[in-house]
Amino acid sequence: MTFGEPEGYDALARPRPLGARLRPRIGAVAACVVLGLGLIGGAVTGSWLVGEPDEDRTRSAFDTAGALWHSAPVDDLFPRSVEGQGAGPGGADRTWTRVAVAPDSGCEGAFDPLLRKALAPVGCERLLRATYTDATQSFVTTVGLLFTKADVPAMRDLAQRFDNERLGLRTDLIPRPYAAKGTAAARFGDPQRASWSVSVLTDAPVVVWSVSGWADGRTVDAPQPAEEAMRSGATTPPAQAGLGNEAKGLADRVERALRKDVGADPEPSA
Repeated sequence: MTFGEPEGYDALARPRPLGARLRPRIGAVAACVVLGLGLIGGAVTGSWLVGEPDEDRTRSAFDTAGALWHSAPVDDLFPRSVEGQGAGPGGADRTWTRVAVAPDSGCEGAFDPLLRKALAPVGCERLLRATYTDATQSFVTTVGLLFTKADVPAMRDLAQRFDNERLGLRTDLIPRPYAAKGTAAARFGDPQRASWSVSVLTDAPVVVWSVSGWADGRTVDAPQPAEEAMRSGATTPPAQAGLGNEAKGLADRVERALRKDVGADPEPSA
């Protein structure tokens, strides 16, 4: 058995040359670098092969939502009765009852011309609509689901445009109601539109919109977007009647039902 020469600097120990002392250390460092690069490369390659899990889940939910117009029962998308806890003015509760469901169709005639033009970049795959009345049958609200032909980037672009240009507040960009004979909404036409809401989703190829008015057929000279009608201190007739809350509250609940069908987490309402 032999032992290596001790490394020392006194008179009895013979120092090893510097190069000899450094070579093992350099070799160890080089081995670590190669191993580290190999691990990093393997991780990157693995991510390319399997994809990003979050991105895959998002794309799957997006695609699932886009197919709901022909796969989900109408009662899931537009429940016969919708409870709106705290949805009314001052946090009052609301209950809406469905009075009519429009046949699923294209988008022809469903929007004012400029709104149709604003929505054109995402296309129209299918349009679903239903009209509700409140518990007193004083108000009527049509809520719609526009299923688009767009991908995720296109929906994000449209949502950003609506936000940046505040298109949802323009009175020349109002959705049109769906009136049905023999119901509380029989006289709910364009002149009766009082308040409205338009929400462009980015996690689904869907635009959720609503428009509300009085059930007695009275005309409205100055419609007001729900966002403004719901502000504290608003004194316009739509605001005083709570028609902004009707439009926004019902649209939010229908949007939640849509997300439930997809299995997505609900987003906080504005």
